[in-house]
Amino acid sequence: MAEPKRKRRDAESARAEILDAAEKRLVSAGPSGIRLQEVAADAGVSHPTVLHHFGSREALVDAVVARALRSINARLIEALQASRGEEVELTRMLDAVFDSMGASGQGRVLMWLALEGRHVEGDEVTLSAVVDAAQALRESRRGRKKAPPREDTAHLVVLAALVLTGLPVLGPTLLRNSGLDNDADAMRRFRGFLAKMLLRHFSTPE
Repeated sequence: MAEPKRKRRDAESARAEILDAAEKRLVSAGPSGIRLQEVAADAGVSHPTVLHHFGSREALVDAVVARALRSINARLIEALQASRGEEVELTRMLDAVFDSMGASGQGRVLMWLALEGRHVEGDEVTLSAVVDAAQALRESRRGRKKAPPREDTAHLVVLAALVLTGLPVLGPTLLRNSGLDNDADAMRRFRGFLAKMLLRHFSTPE
């Protein structure tokens, strides 16, 4: 059978389609299951094209995860900058991150990478800018009163990140083992509880 013709595309489009193809395989098979030849076939490009854009399997995996984290962080920062610090806004933010981690499988991917001892580097994928945006919101709500130190805000962000990364993977089992329902509605109620808990500490004066 003749090999299907590859589509002509610009470098940016080719890179995006390679990342999309790699993300699908990464979510289903984990980092060790990525094969550049298979990704190239899925994306409709040649194996050398994948190497040209990413250099190696490890660099491709890092690029997929970095793209997802950049997108999540950018949305969080935008939401925090537009927020008035209300519960419904925080719940919406938590739901959005949960959907990204769960529906896309990114939570499972991050756990795989962590177990392999790998970390994606770069300012855009760290939580530092998210912490800064949350701290700015916290300070704006205090008026002339002194806000808690940035470290306190960072602890809240880390706590939320840990929960939302693990919840899609471990949440159903943990809820069931705690004697709770473990369906989608139970997960939604848990995120509502988390939002209330975070906001209570977020708003509590020192």
